[in-house]
Order: sequence, then structure tokens, then C-alpha cells
Amino acid sequence: MNLKRNITFQLESRKKNGVPVVENVPIRMRVVFDGKRIEFTTGYRIDVSKWDSTKQRVKNGCTNKLKQTSSEINADLNRYEAEIQNVFKEYEIREMMPSPDQVKEQFNARIAVSRPVITEEKAEEAPQKSFWEIYDEFTKECGRKNDWTHSTFEKFAAFKNHLLKFKRGKISFDTFTENGLNDLVEHFRLKCDMLNSTIGKQLGYLKWFLRWATEKGYNTNRDYATFKPKLKTTQAKVIFLTDEELEQIETFEIPATKSHLEKVRDVLIFCCYSGLRYSDVANLRKSDVYDDHIEVTTVKTADSLTVELNDHTLRILDKYKDEEIPDQKALPIISNQKMNDYIKDLGELVGINTPVRITQYRGNERIDTVYPKYQLLCTHTGRKTFICKALGMGIPVNVVMQWTGHSDYKAMKPYIAIADSIRAASMKLFNKR
Repeated sequence: MNLKRNITFQLESRKKNGVPVVENVPIRMRVVFDGKRIEFTTGYRIDVSKWDSTKQRVKNGCTNKLKQTSSEINADLNRYEAEIQNVFKEYEIREMMPSPDQVKEQFNARIAVSRPVITEEKAEEAPQKSFWEIYDEFTKECGRKNDWTHSTFEKFAAFKNHLLKFKRGKISFDTFTENGLNDLVEHFRLKCDMLNSTIGKQLGYLKWFLRWATEKGYNTNRDYATFKPKLKTTQAKVIFLTDEELEQIETFEIPATKSHLEKVRDVLIFCCYSGLRYSDVANLRKSDVYDDHIEVTTVKTADSLTVELNDHTLRILDKYKDEEIPDQKALPIISNQKMNDYIKDLGELVGINTPVRITQYRGNERIDTVYPKYQLLCTHTGRKTFICKALGMGIPVNVVMQWTGHSDYKAMKPYIAIADSIRAASMKLFNKR
């Protein structure tokens, strides 16, 4: 059975005081089959000048008054058309002729999962978006605009889950008054068991979203702009390998039963002497390696860096230059999570177990936890070790920043303080002679 149908998108014809309306006009979907006609409102509006009547889509690069882009609107129109076709295909398989009400019901059931559609023929206004629809629009738009990594999308998905538990998810922009924001901080601390440092990050995500929503015209509540709760925190401790610890790792004889740690050690040592992040080492290709330097476009910031090679990095690169590694990578790389786990195993095996006290706060409660140092080691330890080692040797800060890609001195302050203490300790060595 072949159900002939015609699906079109067009702007609704409207007049005001006898003059055709040409701004913010609803987009309608018309379905004609078996002599019957069904009209759907799509929930979108657009100016007549921005509508391509031949293609029956919004013109490329155009936006409507709600700042919805042509790509966003057209993607939904394509989806609506595909879902209508699927409805008819189901009835064709069953060799049945559906009624208009059945088509409407089936179509709305498919679409309602992500966007409700008004089917009344004389609906006047497009449906207003919910808080959560706007949040999803924010992550979609900002993710595409700022080229978010997978981990950034995961952070904002996790943040959304935390918000869904606040007031059982029944929130709006009006929720975030000063009192509401204080309630949220309390929720994070008591219900989510977050430390102050974590709460600060969550509030940062929220303010980013609220600023975007304000710019888009969705939000008029600006209490977030002046909300600065007192969250007692401490300066994050810089965990790096001392010269002695690094030498321990380099010279340790790894037993045959732990042979998988050898490549992990090589990559860690490479980070300690190059200053590269794990993501950039993982992305390093043999074609990026030259006789005396490597050229890297960083994954995190897209900076183009030239890092000179030294005896240590040359030795590691030379070790693997003839090894067949997937994607022509310069070094044998495993996942960041496994690498972090194996670095801790390596540190424990070598005996990097100096007690390290980490101080954190939950509300006004001070929490002191002492860890053996190997438990705090990770891939980023290599980069931190490089910076501390370079500054401790007296290499100028601006030179180190060129190698690491840091754009301002603020991020270097914790390392400079460590370098000063290293130099002070080194000066005391003269007293022993």
C-alpha cells in the first residue's frame, strides 16, 4: 500500500490592520494525504525576509528574535519531516489508511520526547521554552562555538544532574535570587557533600549559563552577578617530583612482572623534561619531531609551541622512533585514566611515599588528609615537575612560559614560590663546604 502525501513548510499568512505581517511569523508544517490536510505549528518563528520559500527553509546564517539559528531551526524542520514520513511508513506496512487524528497523535508521540509541538490549527504563539530546554540550547551552542572537548560536555552534564536534584528540578531563572543561590550552596554542601572548592567550580558553571541566558534575553534576574559567597579554601598544593625522586624513578629497575610500567615511566619522564600536557603528548606525531625541537599545537588552548629537545627527551623519542605505533604517534600512549593509575603504581613501587598533607574545607569544617605522595601522582605531575625544575635552575619565567604556553604570570605564581624555596635551600649547601 502506497500512501501518497505531500509535506510542505510555509510561513503563516497574517495581516495587521490590513497590512501583511512580515516580522516574527510562525513557521507551519502542512501535510496533505488522501484529500485531507493537517496543519502543524513548528514552534518556530522567522522574518519573511529570512525565509527561502523555494527551499522551504530558513536562509543560511539567519537567526530569529530568540537568537535561534538557521541551522538549529532547519535541523528540527528536517526532523519533523522525517518523523511524519516514518508515521506514514508504519501505516503502509500495516496496509492501513490513518485518520488525521491518528497522524497527529503518532507524530506528537515521536516529537514530544525532545520538543512538544502544538497541533491546534489556530495557535497564536510559539511555545515558550522550559528552563531545561534553554540549558540544553546553551550547552549545544557554546559547545559548538567554543569547540568544547568531551570532558567539558561531561562537566556540564554532571552540573545539570546536580541542578536536577535541587528543588527536585522544579526551578526557573527566578529561582536564583540571592536567597535561592544561598540555598543552592547549602544544597551542594549538605545534599551533594561537596567541598568548598568544588562548590566554587559549580557556581562558575551556573554563572556562565546565566550570563549567556541574560544575553539571549531568556533571563532578567541578575542577582548572580553580585553573588559572592564566602567559601573558605586553601591554595591548591603543587605536587611535583624532586630531583631525587625523579632520579629514583629513572634508575629504578622495573621487575618483569610489571613490564607494562616501563612505557608509562618513559612517557612520564618525557613530560617531566618537556613540560607538555598529557593531551599534547598523546597527540604528538613523529612528523612533529625535528632534530633539535618538537612543534606542537596544544589540544587545550590551540597554541603553537616550539619546545627544544634535551638529552632526556631525545633519549625517550629515540627509543621509540622505529617502533610502529598507531596513527604514527611518537610515543606509546594509553588512556589518561589508565596512565594515572599506573603512575601511582609506579610511584608506590619506587617508594615515593613521603607523607603529604592536603587541607580542604567543607563549609567552615577543616579537613586534613595525609596521603603517601605516590597516591597524588598523575600525568600532570610531569608538567608541574618541569616547571618547578626549570624555575629552580634559574631559567627566566618568560622562557618557561614560552615552552609551556602559559599566557600570564598569575598561573605561574605557585611555581615561582616553590622555585624560590628551592633556590634558598640550594644556597644553604654552601654552608656545608
